[in-house]
Formats: sequence, structure tokens, C-alpha cells
Amino acid sequence: MKGWKARFFTIWAGQQGSLFGSHIVQFALVWWLTQKTGSATVLATATLVAMLPQIFVGPFSGALVDRLPRRWVMVVADSAIALVSLALVYLFWSGGIRVWHIYLAMALRSVGGGFHWPAMAATTPLMVPEKHLTRVAGLNQAMNGALNVVSPPLGALFLSLFPMYGVVGTDVLTALLAVAPLLFIPVPQPARAEGEKTSYLADLKAGFRYVWAWKGLLYLMMFATLINFVANPAFSLLPLFVKDHLGGGAMELGWLESAWGVGMVAGGLLLSVWGGFRRRIFTALTGVLGMGAAILGVGFLPPGWLYAALGLFLLAGLMNPIANGPLMAILQARVSPEVQGRVFSLLSSMVTAISPLSLAVAGPVADLVGIRPMYAIAGAGMVLLGIAALASPPVRDVEA
Repeated sequence: MKGWKARFFTIWAGQQGSLFGSHIVQFALVWWLTQKTGSATVLATATLVAMLPQIFVGPFSGALVDRLPRRWVMVVADSAIALVSLALVYLFWSGGIRVWHIYLAMALRSVGGGFHWPAMAATTPLMVPEKHLTRVAGLNQAMNGALNVVSPPLGALFLSLFPMYGVVGTDVLTALLAVAPLLFIPVPQPARAEGEKTSYLADLKAGFRYVWAWKGLLYLMMFATLINFVANPAFSLLPLFVKDHLGGGAMELGWLESAWGVGMVAGGLLLSVWGGFRRRIFTALTGVLGMGAAILGVGFLPPGWLYAALGLFLLAGLMNPIANGPLMAILQARVSPEVQGRVFSLLSSMVTAISPLSLAVAGPVADLVGIRPMYAIAGAGMVLLGIAALASPPVRDVEA
């Protein structure tokens, strides 16, 4: 893989630029819906239409990602998302925009993401040496944290400087940054067995059989899904926790969200420099236990302890990349390249699908036991899942 850094990071930088544009536009669209309607139902519907396509597309998109040249899957996905944004530019410019246009655009962008993410994730181990996969995953986590920190204020700044169609047009320009390198830099493609010609349906079934037959992989994916199930309420209920328990307002909520984002950046950078333990699964489970302990601590904070909450959210954010980065590197290093598209898309569907269920359960439980105990439940659940994973031989030895 001589010269891999120049090739990979040129493509990677373009993808990060495109993600920046997408975050800005997502913020702008949500804010437009907020101003235009002031309806919680509209915002909840927007969240659902942006989430559901990836749940349903995921299990099927992976088989196509594994059958087609992954470079062109990314080009088509990025270009399609840019065309959707271009249509929104015209609708905002002409004054013909309607709420249902936003719903449709969010759904179509989600479909594009359902193809793009598994293609990029499955391409990375073909371009990056295995020993550097954890560091690259840490860098990705750091960029995710940075985008979460800077996108809202930059989105607000863009909205104050440009008309709505100008802000949405940002996504079209940044998509060009993602597509251009892919047109000129070759991307390796995993070889199919000589003479192998299988149908799409056969490939789809083979992906499910691959995961089902490998108990370590199956348990690891189920473990990641359950972690999201217990952790999601801690973040969805944060505004109520700030208001009712810490006695704060919008400013304090922003501080806590920024502490989480800053922690993610720091944790991602730490992982990219350190590289983690030799056995990646131990690094990941250390992150899970650390994040769970921090959230558990939030559940025991006395009323008004804002600064302690800031420290705990900073720690939880720091541990998030330590948990997620090595898990991604394990899949990229150990899953056969020719089925990675199917595995990543299936994982994405599982993790995304659990979010609505988690939120549906969290609301009634929080009304029953209170907001603060929900953090203790979430943190304790993560710690127990981390211990269970350590005690499970298939998970512990998934890299063997």
C-alpha cells in the first residue's frame, strides 16, 4: 500500500468537506421548519423521515455496494444528494418551497446516505493498512465531534449572511469536493471468486448467513445496538434534565452539548495518536465502561451541579470515540472485504432502527421514575453491557 496516505486522505478530505456542507444544510432546514411552523409534530416527522429510509434501505443497499464498484457508488450517492439540494435551491429561490418538499428532500438524502456510508466504510480497509485502521477511525470520530460543535453556530451565521437558497447551495458546492477526487483516484475493489456469478438475492442472503454464522460478529452487532438503546434517552432527555434538575436554560444546554462535542474531538484525536490496545475489543470496551460510568455519575448529581455535569459530559464524549472507533476498525479488519458493504449496511439499519424504539420506551419510563434516574439507568445499563461483553468469549475473541 505504498503511497496510501496521499490517495486515501485526498478522498477522505473531500468526504469531510461534503459532510460539513450536509451538516450546515441539515441545521438550516430544521431551523426553517421551526420558524415556518413552530410545530413539534413537524419537527418529529422530519426526524422520522430522515431516519426511516436508512432503516429500510440498509439491508438491501449493502448487497449492491458489494456487487458494484464502490467508487462509483459513492460518486452516484454524493451526486444524487447534491441534485436534491439543487432542487431545494430552486424551490427556495422561486418561493415555491413547501413543508412536504423538505420532508421529501430529507428522505431522499437519507437514501443516498444509506448507500454512501457502507461504501466508504468498506473502501477504507482496502486503502488503509490494517495497523492504521483504529487511528483512522479515531480521526473520523474526532471530525464527527468537531462537526457537531461548529455546525450549529456556523449554520446560524450562514443564515444571517445569506438567503436560504444560498445556504442550501453550500451542500452542492461541498459535494463537488467529495466527487472530484473519486473521479481521478483509483479505489481498490475486492475480487469475487473466479467465475462466480450470483444473483442479487443470493448475495443478500449470503450477507445474512455470513453474520449469523459468525457468533462473535453477531453478538458484537447486537451489543452495539443495545448500547444505543440504553444510551439514547440520556441525550434525548437532556433539555428536560437541564431545565428541571440543573435549573438552567438554553445557554446551559448549549454548554453541555459543547462539552460532549469537545470530548469527542479530544477522544478521537487521542485514539488517532495512541492507536488503542493491541486487542481492539479491549479498547472499545474500555470506552463503553468509561462512557457508562460518566453517564451513571450524571444520574447521581445533586440539583444545580452544572459544572460537575459539564465534566461528566466531557468525559462521556471523550470515551465515545474510544468505544466506537475500535469497533469500526474490528469490522474493517476482520470482515471479508467482499461482504463488508452488507455487514456495514446491516449494522447501520440495526443501530438506527433501535432509536425510535428506545425513545418510545424512554418517555413513559421517565414520566414514571423521573428524569435524573434515567441517567442512572442508562449508565448502569452501559456498564453492565460492557461487563457482559467482556465475559462473552465470542465477543472477547472476535479478532482471533
